[in-house]
Amino acid sequence: MKLHGQYLKLHSQHGGAEEASVTLDELAHILGCTHRNALHVINKLTEQGWICWTPSRGRGRRSSLKFLADAEEIALSSMKQAISSSDIRSSIEGIRGHARSSSLQDTLQGWLLAYFGHHSELRSDKRIDTLRLPVRQQLHNLDPLYMNLLAESFVSSHIFDGLVTRSGGAERISPGLAHAWEADGQRSTWTFHLRKDVLFHHGKVLSAEDVVYSFQRMMNTSQRMLYSNIFKDIREVKALNPVTVRFLLKQPNELFLPFLCTSRAAIVPRDLETAFAGGFGRRPAGTGPFKLIEMNEDLCTLEVFPYYFQGRAHLDRVEILHVPWNIMEAAPETSSAFHIIHNPASGGSAAWSRIHSEYSVRKFVTCNTKKQGLLSDPLVRADVLSCLGGFTSAGAELAGRLRGETGNEVVAQEAPMLQIATIPQYAGDAEAVAVKLNGCGYPCQVLSVSPEEFKGPVRLQADLIVFSLLRDQDEHLRLFDLYSTMVQHLEPQTRADIEGRLRVIAREPDSRIRAAGFQQIGDSLRQKHQLHILYEKPAETAYLPSVRGVTFNSQGWVDLRHLWFPPEL
Repeated sequence: MKLHGQYLKLHSQHGGAEEASVTLDELAHILGCTHRNALHVINKLTEQGWICWTPSRGRGRRSSLKFLADAEEIALSSMKQAISSSDIRSSIEGIRGHARSSSLQDTLQGWLLAYFGHHSELRSDKRIDTLRLPVRQQLHNLDPLYMNLLAESFVSSHIFDGLVTRSGGAERISPGLAHAWEADGQRSTWTFHLRKDVLFHHGKVLSAEDVVYSFQRMMNTSQRMLYSNIFKDIREVKALNPVTVRFLLKQPNELFLPFLCTSRAAIVPRDLETAFAGGFGRRPAGTGPFKLIEMNEDLCTLEVFPYYFQGRAHLDRVEILHVPWNIMEAAPETSSAFHIIHNPASGGSAAWSRIHSEYSVRKFVTCNTKKQGLLSDPLVRADVLSCLGGFTSAGAELAGRLRGETGNEVVAQEAPMLQIATIPQYAGDAEAVAVKLNGCGYPCQVLSVSPEEFKGPVRLQADLIVFSLLRDQDEHLRLFDLYSTMVQHLEPQTRADIEGRLRVIAREPDSRIRAAGFQQIGDSLRQKHQLHILYEKPAETAYLPSVRGVTFNSQGWVDLRHLWFPPEL
């Protein structure tokens, strides 16, 4: 592939003429190498039959260079090699850098699409089924304690298991690593009975001490984590014997059992620190249906774990590749080889079946009313948020305050700059908010920081925060975490009110009453102009009829364990 790139570099500089007159100095400069290496490249290109090179003797003399191969064909060949070797980054750079014509763009996109989906091959008379999936988020860490992104959670959910799991809807909780459990009358003591002889991927047998280690690790962490308000309610976790674990809660919390279903509550091996030498996040071992084989910036490879306690998955191998653009935007009609598409583009082939998973993504803006400034005034907040609803700035009283109106005379005053904080995944939404507010006379700047930085003081220093809420089977947990976090940037009276409501919700066993309580908090924040919903987008998965076993996990992702593809007969 390197030789392909070198040819394309030379062609981009001298390919316009039928025959170019160049010096070895010029070629070395274009290729970024020494004279000797430049001559070596020229000889290689000549051997390939891609160029005709007629040298002239003497330093500084101009030689003749004629291009014999079509540049687009060389680019296509380079991309095919990159795709075949899973070098997706080179493929993407090549598509963007060398595919100047729309026809070549479409051809390369088609090759990339064909690379994904289901592929079957025979090895020693055994059928090996591989599924290749693209994700737009780059995977950084699969450790349940440190992961931040939905894509990481999706992969992690196939590597690890929890004590319990959701099955058949948000209300139904089924056995996981624990085959049974019970709570005392006060619902503050929970006892879990583990399955026997469950294996971790690295060969260790699961015991109650692994469960104790997993939760003590969470309880002792100093970093801000999703659902931390739930597991911080654990007073003690204790192994009663090798297959029995008891949790003592500081107070009854009806969200505790649902929390145990999440990927955050996954069980990790207690020898994590010694057996994995600090690399657990990129080389984890769980008890799940797939084990991690490889993980780098572009590719995450999973292989089936044949000893999985709930039965072997049908797929043999899953390759998850980072592709930082919507792979379906260009040519949905050419994607027949790609069998599973999460959140597909609208339109596309009629051959695709579509199914809605039970979740949606809600994007919203919150105001930092704890910070002294423009948004401390509820009238200003009302006007700012009305701009996001498609309205222009209005209100004589507000206009007078901002613009210094006195009688018929208008004294212009420069409005202070509003800072909008978000993370890179929502930077586009934040920029759209800034454009709308700038158009209404509220100058804004967007500060996009990493998820880790976002958990720190950045939010408390901003005026507006753009974020999202995943409305899935864990919605009550997510709302509890969201409002527990939001109170940190609300004025004391509103904070006290919300914290009181959350305490009541946590003790409520009826999920319908909990849902009503969360709705009341949201309504109150919107009425006080502290929360504005930008939009809500339902999730959808498209798949070809050849796919069998399409089911979803609690977050609305396709559960890879149940997927299978009938063989061609």
